[in-house]
Amino acid sequence: MEKKSFACYFLCCIFSVTGHGAMRIRLAMLLIMLISALPLQAKQSEITGLRIWSAPDHVRLVFDANGKVNHKIFTLQGPDRLVLDLKNTSLTKHLPDPTKENKIIRGMRTAKRNDHDVRVVFDLNSAVKPKSFSLRPNREYGHRLVVDLYDGKTGIKRRNGPVKTAKKANTAGHRDVVIAVDPGHGGEDPGARGRKGTYEKDVVLAIGRKLVKMLNQQKGLRAVLIRDGDYYLGLRKRIAKARANQADLFVSIHADAFRDPKVRGSSVYTLSRSGASNEAARWLAERENSADLVGGVSLEDKDDMLASVLLDLSQIGTLQASSEAASRVLSELKTLGKTHKRRVQQAGFVVLKSPDIPSMLVETAFISNPDEERRLRDPKHQTKVARALMKGIRDYFKYQPPPGTWLAANQKTRKHVISSGDTLIAIANRYQISVKRLRHVNDLKNDTIRIGQVLQIPPGS
Repeated sequence: MEKKSFACYFLCCIFSVTGHGAMRIRLAMLLIMLISALPLQAKQSEITGLRIWSAPDHVRLVFDANGKVNHKIFTLQGPDRLVLDLKNTSLTKHLPDPTKENKIIRGMRTAKRNDHDVRVVFDLNSAVKPKSFSLRPNREYGHRLVVDLYDGKTGIKRRNGPVKTAKKANTAGHRDVVIAVDPGHGGEDPGARGRKGTYEKDVVLAIGRKLVKMLNQQKGLRAVLIRDGDYYLGLRKRIAKARANQADLFVSIHADAFRDPKVRGSSVYTLSRSGASNEAARWLAERENSADLVGGVSLEDKDDMLASVLLDLSQIGTLQASSEAASRVLSELKTLGKTHKRRVQQAGFVVLKSPDIPSMLVETAFISNPDEERRLRDPKHQTKVARALMKGIRDYFKYQPPPGTWLAANQKTRKHVISSGDTLIAIANRYQISVKRLRHVNDLKNDTIRIGQVLQIPPGS
């Protein structure tokens, strides 16, 4: 019985009761309490639009709505179809054609059901594995229903591989240094927006593409682009793609925003100590992930103390390498103008939390600053930013190339002046050579060194 009908019926019952007025008052109060306890009939939601994003491993459908949409999703075969039932929902306008720029959907049709619901049927070229969820309103959009369609043959996990890039020929049996370039945001996540409507996701993708091209022109370096299109990519999936490519460095590119439009300048971030500590706890709790860490040494069969020590040592080296690489990139960015901060900053960004890959996040400029927004839109300035990043990355790896790489094999002998706190093992770890080799090159009988002493650092192997 609807709430209004029930109220009328109950009122009639009240006034048909004989007796004192006090009794009627008590019954009326009871009526109010009963009505307030009854569930309200839910207001019908409206689908106001549909946006389609095509990623390398899936197609994302985003339904915009004026309220939360309850839904049910299932697939059918013969032919392959995806059925989306939208409960207590209506369509306010014709939805766009979802067949463009994707190989999964070949048609779409909609129909009303029982005057309250809508059924949307997608005709498919092949079977899919769907995943759906709702998103709350944010600064850019209202309520959204998201449907991701993964290829049903390969599956979700298998298609999470990195973006393919042309691999340069191996040089004299030594591998290239691999740099993972990650343009931030994308697709449903546009990032910050400038006053002229410039989206962060667009300018950082342009800079990222230029950076990859420049790095691949450097002998001994090979860059992979983590996001190469306008689509959403989860933060930890970005890390996984870098790891799948065995990256030696992860560089995430962004464009900052602030409420004060006068704020300007670039910044470079590495992972904070607290962020590293929290991530270490997470990885130790998920031992199946830990086989990828500490140079491929599995932590699965280690006790808690040994696993913690091994992971801590891995993180210390990663954080130190991140800091040194970030410092060189920041120095190059200073040649383009004033930076927002004079030194490398630390933060707990998720994309920096790989325990085994040195990582940095570069805020190229403040897109909320009208002048910097104009420059970020300029392809010439994008090239300058990409070149600064390339020089910083190149100089870092010339200074400290990973063992087994062409750069390490062709590195010239360097010198290290002993300062307070230095130890032979710490110096060996810093330059990624063995203590035995360091002793041999410098004719050392033991590990004793003194402040001011100059050590010869041989090329890496």
